[in-house]
Amino acid sequence: MDKLKSIFKNNIRQYAMGIALISIMLLFQILTKGILLKPLNVTNLILQNSYILVLAIGMFLCILTGNIDLSVGSVAAFVGAISAILAIRMKLPVIPTIVISLLIGGLIGAWQGYWIAYVRIPAFIVTLAGMLIFRGLTLVILKGQTIAPFPGSYQIISSGFIADFFGGPGLHITTLLVGAVLSIYYVISELNKRKNTLKYKFEVLSPQLFAAKLLCIVIIINVFTYWLASYKGIPTVLVLLAILIAIYTFITNKTVPGRHIYAFGGNEKAAKLSGVKTNKVLFWVYVNMSVLAALAGIVFAGRLNAATPKAGVNFELDAIAACYIGGASASGGIGTVFGCIIGGLIMGVLNNGMSILGISIDWQQAIKGFVLLLAVAFDVYTKNKARR
Repeated sequence: MDKLKSIFKNNIRQYAMGIALISIMLLFQILTKGILLKPLNVTNLILQNSYILVLAIGMFLCILTGNIDLSVGSVAAFVGAISAILAIRMKLPVIPTIVISLLIGGLIGAWQGYWIAYVRIPAFIVTLAGMLIFRGLTLVILKGQTIAPFPGSYQIISSGFIADFFGGPGLHITTLLVGAVLSIYYVISELNKRKNTLKYKFEVLSPQLFAAKLLCIVIIINVFTYWLASYKGIPTVLVLLAILIAIYTFITNKTVPGRHIYAFGGNEKAAKLSGVKTNKVLFWVYVNMSVLAALAGIVFAGRLNAATPKAGVNFELDAIAACYIGGASASGGIGTVFGCIIGGLIMGVLNNGMSILGISIDWQQAIKGFVLLLAVAFDVYTKNKARR
């Protein structure tokens, strides 16, 4: 029991947010009389929050450095408008449209990253200016009008589903098989991780608790894939999200650039004295953020099937909130990609659950603000407690 308490205490942010997500889901499942976790609604939750989760991954790296990016919503809207011009008005094929749109996102990130990293204008000011600039340019490009509809192939990335290769009626068999494969992979990887941890004589869960943990996660994976299989299967955007989560988890945990970002956020001066090229790290963090903002703009435009002047409004606030709620520290250097995804899902479940209950948008904003304040207060409290 003491070992369990110690492990929980050392991972309090990670476990607390996971417990919070499950608790909120159970609460709304009861309040909505079972509507929240219906297969159709679970799929809608993924589709509705996909672009925020994409933004949260990029925003997490910005927050790791102790900064934020206020321009991502405007950049998403601007890139969505550009892609609409290319795909709808100029009749450019979908793949070149997406590639050009992402390149434009990269150029925007390089522009903002230069002022932040090399001129050393505070990120808050540069990205606030970017928010105004790209919102204005979106209005100029669209001339205050909505451009629609996108080609069907453009919408696949945001609204499509993976085909059932076994073609059975009823349940989506391919999705169930994916759940089984993921379960096997998870168990094998956790066993290998435990073996390596024991090899170096680090603290691990007891065999009973470890088995219980594996069982719980395997059940969650298979219940989730069963929900998806009961509707249309795995959304294409979920595959995109899974790839992004895997890539950025690997980068932040297993690569030198990832460790440099954590070092930058922990103490920039110490990182610089240790040989980290801090200006370069900060520059590429903002290039990456704008590329992901461009991707979010493509996903959102595809889901909406239109480019609108009002697209992307408050996206930056949702992405920042997802990161802080998911355990990222406001002072930088702390957090995980998966934690930010959990934070984004908490925000998504709150939005969806309150909408089902008919709570007005005014109260929804107030409640989300209160949840964000509590998350940051929890971060400050745990940090102060650790120092004692």
